[in-house]
Amino acid sequence: MDNGTADGAPDADDDGDGKPSCGGAPIDPAGPYAGGPWRNYFLILLDRIPTPIAVCRAHGEVLIANPAMAAQWGTVPGQLRGRNLLDLFEPRAKAQLDRLTEALRLGRRSRYPVEVRWRDASDGAEREGELTIDPVGDPSVHPPALLALLRVRESAPSPAPRGSASPVEARILALAAGGATTASIGTALGLTVDGVNYHLTRLARRWRVQGRTALVARAYVLGVLSPDSWPPAPA
Repeated sequence: MDNGTADGAPDADDDGDGKPSCGGAPIDPAGPYAGGPWRNYFLILLDRIPTPIAVCRAHGEVLIANPAMAAQWGTVPGQLRGRNLLDLFEPRAKAQLDRLTEALRLGRRSRYPVEVRWRDASDGAEREGELTIDPVGDPSVHPPALLALLRVRESAPSPAPRGSASPVEARILALAAGGATTASIGTALGLTVDGVNYHLTRLARRWRVQGRTALVARAYVLGVLSPDSWPPAPA
């Protein structure tokens, strides 16, 4: 996956300007399944696999990509053909790419992980993941075609800040959400009116809101109160 072949010599597809041309012996992306009906089976299977996959030349030119891979760029598989994986994905560590290039030069056929990042076309957010590069095809062909599988690292959802209210505060908020007065809240929880007001004031300062209505609304947004319970109850 560089601008030439793995051993640094110009590729058979190179017209001298450093970019792959359309000439030269074509590589069938179906590899060992290129003959007979197996080629169609391979392509059908590729389309149905939910994992983003691309088959490319040793220097990174995409020969074929499945819909899951194209979806990362908000396009269709045919639009990725001819593009270079290194134009699509940014390796996080050049050393990983150098290791792969050296392995291809030496004719080694192992799987090589490359940590990458890119910008998702659907929302413009930066994504991170791992491309697993696997040399495939006839062992006599050098350099080989590469099978690239992308594992998208899902960003963990932000945990709901349920700890932003103590158990006593959550119970106060639940009673307040049900319409209880300050005095009745105190009676139910064994607190004085001043004690209830103390907790409500602390919550208001912590969440930067004013008024009981805003406190209750904020409690639901933060997941402190269960949205599916009536009478209101802590989550």
